[in-house]
Amino acid sequence: MKDGGMASGAIERVVIVGGGTAGWMAAAALGSYLAGTGTRITLIESSEIGTIGVGEATIPTIRRFYASLGMTDAEVMRACEATAKLGIRFVDWKPGTSFVHPFGRFGQDLRGIDFHHFWAKARAAGQAAPLEEYSLGAMLAREGHASVPLPNPPSQLSVFDWALHFDAALFAAHMRDYAERSGVMRIDAKITDVSLDGETGFIESVTLGSGEKVEGDLFIDCSGFRGLLIGEALGIGYQDWSHWLLCDGAFAVQSERVGLPPSCTTVTARTAGWQWRIPLRAREGNGIVFSSSFQSDDEARAELLAHVPGKPTMEPRRLRFTPGRREVAWAKNCVSLGLASGFLEPLESTSIALIETGIERLKQLFPDKGFDPAVIAEYNIQCAEEMERVRDFIILHYNLSTREGPFWQACRDMTLPDTLAAKMELWRARGAFIRYRWEMFHPASWLAIYGGFEHLPERIDPGVAAVSVAELAPALEQMRAAVARTVSDTPTHEEFLATVDGAAAEPRNQSLRTPA
Repeated sequence: MKDGGMASGAIERVVIVGGGTAGWMAAAALGSYLAGTGTRITLIESSEIGTIGVGEATIPTIRRFYASLGMTDAEVMRACEATAKLGIRFVDWKPGTSFVHPFGRFGQDLRGIDFHHFWAKARAAGQAAPLEEYSLGAMLAREGHASVPLPNPPSQLSVFDWALHFDAALFAAHMRDYAERSGVMRIDAKITDVSLDGETGFIESVTLGSGEKVEGDLFIDCSGFRGLLIGEALGIGYQDWSHWLLCDGAFAVQSERVGLPPSCTTVTARTAGWQWRIPLRAREGNGIVFSSSFQSDDEARAELLAHVPGKPTMEPRRLRFTPGRREVAWAKNCVSLGLASGFLEPLESTSIALIETGIERLKQLFPDKGFDPAVIAEYNIQCAEEMERVRDFIILHYNLSTREGPFWQACRDMTLPDTLAAKMELWRARGAFIRYRWEMFHPASWLAIYGGFEHLPERIDPGVAAVSVAELAPALEQMRAAVARTVSDTPTHEEFLATVDGAAAEPRNQSLRTPA
């Protein structure tokens, strides 16, 4: 039988190896997608093997993921001790300053020209506020407010989105409950062996500790960094990106909550990396991501604990990782998801989002038993390009930082990936954005980072010359004031959470008039 030439016909048996966030998200989504088709889904996990389960911050795509399963925001937030996330606040990446990367737009475009060109002109004349003051999402996050966006925003100034901070273990359990109600079968066991077809190299079965074999047509590897199927059994290599992403480890610790929960993740630059602070309902999640080449474990741990506001409720947990991705995410009859497919540090909360897109792509390209190479190739191209785009966006933060110290200097001195270098060069030359395929972060996100670091273009759109600073300044002030008024009329984060606890959150009146 030739490679990929398994008997044609529909996939009858899907075997997911590993639980945790990735495994149970895949089980829930595929259980829903394949309902009524006769396909059997089995998930194998061992209660004796822990999961990483650190990721507590998400981006707005998570809400669309669980909405596709019929779940509401209120349901998930109550089940997972969740709070609202309107963006990420970066502290001291440019020493002595902070800025917010929101889930939303900045300002109002004028005369068919993007807002940031006008803002750059006014700023050069000393007639503009900081960029984030023209973003509703950014100011909601900065002021600790939260609300649901209007379904039909009346202007660009009203456009924002939101995500969740949640307990990852509770979220996985919520997905598990849904998946098992959908008919997914769970086996609690360790896998001791993986059997391959001697002719095709396809995975035939996995052997459990009891000696039982579990056969499948399609296998999904959610076994974490180990990559039990994709790496150990199938021998798929790993692209190491540590020459671009210097951080290779972390300490994570939970602590008692201090004060009211902000409606954003806070990431603060440190000696050889950065520290996160994530607010949940009853506690906070904290951690430090650092480079072991520039800081020892003891130094990183001490730096983390010195800046945890509340009392730690556990010993810090040491995590090690190699940033990068599998050479291919799908090999033979095995698709890898989550940490098994690669890892990018959590600076922009992309780990769960990459699980979501991997699942969605698998649904769109779901194979039959023939495993057509064209389907597998397209899946792998999309996965690789998306990972590379996220990689570039994360590198940008480090490259633009003006912090002093050996680590930060190394981040500025490195040779950038060609794709990132091209983006930065076009921004410098014209204030324009290159948009590649499979980009998770759109121009507004790149603008947030450029603007936050005050990394502005040398030239802007020539059409801006038609508007004088005297005309421009009042228009910008109207935008800024409209955002500020709306934020003051919006519930605080605590009020928003109380609304969620009572019922599904309803949009509040946050119409912003388009400035004249």
